[in-house]
Amino acid sequence: MVALAIGLAVVVGVSLGLLGGGGSILTVPLLTYVAGLDPKHAIATSLLVVGVTSSVGAVSHARAGRVQWRTAALFGLTSMVGAYSGGQLTRFIPGRALLIVFAVIMVATAIAMLRGRKSSSAECVPRGVAALAKTAAVGLALGLVTGTVGAGGGFLVVPALVLMAGLPMAAAVGTSLAVIAMNSFAGLAGYLSVVGIDWALAGTVTGAAVVGALIGSRFAARVDPEVLRRAFGWFVLIMASVVLGEEVNPIAGYLGAGLTVLVALMTLACSHIPACPLRGLTTRPPAAAAAV
Repeated sequence: MVALAIGLAVVVGVSLGLLGGGGSILTVPLLTYVAGLDPKHAIATSLLVVGVTSSVGAVSHARAGRVQWRTAALFGLTSMVGAYSGGQLTRFIPGRALLIVFAVIMVATAIAMLRGRKSSSAECVPRGVAALAKTAAVGLALGLVTGTVGAGGGFLVVPALVLMAGLPMAAAVGTSLAVIAMNSFAGLAGYLSVVGIDWALAGTVTGAAVVGALIGSRFAARVDPEVLRRAFGWFVLIMASVVLGEEVNPIAGYLGAGLTVLVALMTLACSHIPACPLRGLTTRPPAAAAAV
């Protein structure tokens, strides 16, 4: 099972390298249901994996000039406070409850990936003290989520950097990796006072994920990011169903997975059949697509 976990960690890393984020959402289920760790140990270990892998990705983006360090410091410092506090709070929260919350975040992640990212003009970005206070509050909240359940939060950090800091998408992705790394290490620091970590297993899984991320980054330009993002979104929804089935009720898991597969097949069919009566629900009209 440990060997399988290491192999899957490479897959997680590849998805991170291809997507620039998102793959970390699979680390906690991998460590819980494959490596056999209890929820809190799995979340703590995932924070190490996400932190190191995001750092490697941030360095790669920084070399290409796609990391705004001043923005990363402003957003990241408040996030670190929330992440450390979230790690400390877990001593009062049952592990099962953490996994249920994590499943909800997985659903939100999948929906965000399926909908896509909306661009924003820098001219619409709010300025001044109020905007800085709002940015700090959002950073604190995102850090709290990261530190509590171990989700990197890239699907939330990138839009926040675009909408609040006015960064172009490429710079937002690179800067988000720096912020996620800061959050993850702060959350790990909070967790270490609550649980211990199997450093040998954590190091092996982290190394595998980093190797996968480097492999994924080499092939990123050869894969259609739109197709990959949507496929990954459906996969995350199925994984969320697995977590809910394990932690809530098997029927909920089967129902969620079945509905996900059904809607995914319906979406695929309607994207290729002009006469599909549900085409308007499963595909975005050209005007709407041009507006985002």
